Parts: sequence; structure tokens; C-alpha cells
Amino acid sequence: MHTNTGFPADFLWGGAAAANQFEGAYNVDGKGLTVQDVTPKGGFGHITDGPTPDNLKLEGIDFYHRYKDDVKLFAEMGFKVFRTSIAWSRIFPNGDETEPNEAGLQFYDDLFDELLAHNIEPLITLSHYETPLHLSKTYDGWVNRKMIDFYENYVRTVFNRYKGKVKYWLTFNEINSILHAPFMSGGISTSPDKLSQKDLYQAVHHELVASALATKIGHEIMPEAKIGCMVLAMPTYPLTSNPDDIIAVMEAERKNYFFSDVHVRGTYPGYMKRYFAENNIELDVTAEDLEILKNTVDFISFSYYMSTTETADESKREKGAGNILGGVQNPYLEASEWGWQIDPKGLRVVLNDFWDRYQKPLFIVENGLGAIDKLEEDADGNLTVNDDYRIDYLSSHLSQVKEAIKDGVELMGYTSWGCIDLVSASTAEMKKRYGFIYVDRNNDGSGTLNRYKKKSFDWYKNVIASNGEDL
Repeated sequence: MHTNTGFPADFLWGGAAAANQFEGAYNVDGKGLTVQDVTPKGGFGHITDGPTPDNLKLEGIDFYHRYKDDVKLFAEMGFKVFRTSIAWSRIFPNGDETEPNEAGLQFYDDLFDELLAHNIEPLITLSHYETPLHLSKTYDGWVNRKMIDFYENYVRTVFNRYKGKVKYWLTFNEINSILHAPFMSGGISTSPDKLSQKDLYQAVHHELVASALATKIGHEIMPEAKIGCMVLAMPTYPLTSNPDDIIAVMEAERKNYFFSDVHVRGTYPGYMKRYFAENNIELDVTAEDLEILKNTVDFISFSYYMSTTETADESKREKGAGNILGGVQNPYLEASEWGWQIDPKGLRVVLNDFWDRYQKPLFIVENGLGAIDKLEEDADGNLTVNDDYRIDYLSSHLSQVKEAIKDGVELMGYTSWGCIDLVSASTAEMKKRYGFIYVDRNNDGSGTLNRYKKKSFDWYKNVIASNGEDL
């Protein structure tokens, strides 16, 4: 018997970003506004009436005008894949038009051509936290069934346009995050305190149907393409061995598994039917919806930043500062500067859990450390960042990925999050940096936008060159 000892020969190494966090050019070439243009303080902050100067995402890191130089840097690191997203409102500025905006389509043609010229495969997210603002304001985002038709029109347009160029597609970014950030994730303009569970899960249902529909259409238009779902992965540990804590963990994990279960199995799981019944949530689900849901994904992609811990004991529920998604703090783990608990072994756990549950190829499309970086001179007088903490973080996570591959997990690739510094999604800061490439832009908007290679740049280049042997 052959055992897997390391990363497969065709492993897709690369990096990941999102249109709304790094492109900038928010009103250029006919682009419409999105939910990001009115959330200057990030996904959990207040919503403004229109774009405001303190919103760093409006300019991002100006990837829109600098992508050729940035792609060259990605190629220098040896990227085999680059994950980014198409800004829906570049293609359909309001989201509900019938005819697309040609300038927006052309931008992505040019970007994908540039990537392919450097032998980098585009991995494209169709909707990454950038619902067109008009769809949010006019239809309350995904609460409205009409969104499925608007999304279908958008998806058909880009699949037909890029079918020869893009082989790997993701339908929605962190689709399960709608439970925690309904405006950013689902374009839902009803405020969370007024949003009923029924409307929230109706929005979830519409997204799941839209995702399955995109998978169906994608397979028809591009038979050779691979289409995946994308979920926020969060392994959950019991605080104690009390069976009540184990049940609490099971229930917490199912809130996330629900999304991948539907994507992979094509039906609603029994535990969700129970949850809906016990919470008087009656969804509008048609026979056609159920038929569409049977179009299951080719692979499961996910983000992994942290694990969480659960308990049934209310008196022990001490929240971690960075546990934006609930849970309690794990006494055995350290935390990042933003309070996110660092748990490399949790990544091995997640990989094995998903593999055991689904037996479908997996793809880690986000993983990384947000940290405050200091630009300083190296021995040769070049500006760099000595980010050994980032190297340690990524190296320890990739070591666990290697363990999971030895366990028999089938893994397609790894794209580290924010491979070039960008505006953070949760807080909309520049100072929470993830990249191998430093971008000179500060939280107050000042800076030259010049790019500098961090110490981790050469480290990652070496990891890719050695196919993960040299961590």
C-alpha cells in the first residue's frame, strides 16, 4: 500500500484576496456601489448612507491599476494559483440589470490573462462579501427570492465570458457567515436586532439554491471546470468531558456543517429540520428548489483561522475578545493581537473531519495571521518586514496540513489569506496585515502604496519551490 508522505506533485500553492479589500477603484469604469462602500469600519461596524472618506476600501491598495506589478510578485514567489473574486457590481452595477457592463468584464479578462501568462491558475469567488448596494436597499438582499435570478444572470454572464480561462470557481465566500454578519455576507439591510430567524434562514435557503444553480450552470457551460462551496471552518472543542458539553459542541458544529452538508449531499439534514420545527421557522421551499439543490459541488473549500470551545455551563461562558463567532476561550491556546486563538492542530482536525464526513477533495483557501508589521531596513538598506511571527504561524499550520495528508486527506491546494497586504474585512484596518508583501498604506489613509517584500516572501517562495518539504 502506498501512503501519502507529503504534498502531491500537482498541489496548488498560492495566495488569496478579495476584490472589495484590495482592488480600490470603487467608482471607476462604471462600477456600482456595494455593501462594502458603506461599511467604513468593517463587517461589524456601522453603516453609512454613502461612501465616506474614512473608508479605506474605496481605494484599497489600488490593485485595479497595479495588478500587473503585483501578479509579477506572485509569480516570483512561484504561485500556481491565485484566489480572488469578481466584484459583482463591476459586471452589473446595480445587480438587477439585464445587460452587463463591458468595462468591468474587460478588467477581469485582462487580469486573468495576466495570471495565465505567468502560469498562475485563477481561483475565482463569484460573491465575496460585495452584494451590490442597490440589491441590498431595494430587495433586502438574500431575504428576497428575486436574488436567485439576479445571481443566475450574473453567473451565466461570467461563466460564458471566462469559460476558457478559469477552471476553479467558488460560489459564495464563507457562506455560513451570514448567520453572524447578515449585511456584509448576505446584503440584508434589515438590522440584525430586527431580523427574524425565519427571514435569516430564508436568505440562507436562497443562497444555497443559488449556489447549487451556479454549480449546475457551471457544469453545463464548462464541463471541465471544478466548482466548490466555501465555508468558514471553525473546529469546536468541549470545555470539559461533561456529556452536556459534548452535546453543546455537536449543536454548535452543526450550525456550520449544515451549509457544507447541503452543498455536498444535496438535501437538508434531519437536524436542521428539527431546528426549524422547534423554533417555528417555516421556510418557503419549492419542489423546484429541492431539485436544484441536488446539484452538488466538486470540492469543499474553507477558511481556517481559529478554533473555538463550547460549554453547556452558562457560568463558564467567558468570551474571547476575538471570538467574533461566539464560543468560549480555550485555556490551552495563545491568541493573536486581535484575540483570535491560534491553533495549528485545529487545521488537521478540520481537514480530517471534512474528509471523513464527505470524501470530497478539500481546498484551504484562507489561512493566515493578521499582525502589526514594522517596516525597517535590512543589511543592504532595503525596506522589509522581519515577520518571523508570520513564518512561525504559517509553518506550524502547514506542518499540520502535511499530517492531514498523511492521514489520507485529499487536498487540492493552499492559498494563504491576504498574500499582499489589504484592508481587513472584520475591522477595515490596514494595520492588521496578512501579506508576504507590505503595502505602504496606513489606517489614516496616508502612504505611498509602494510594495515591499517581507522576510516571509522568500520563505514562502522556498516552501513552494520545495513543494512543502522545506517549512
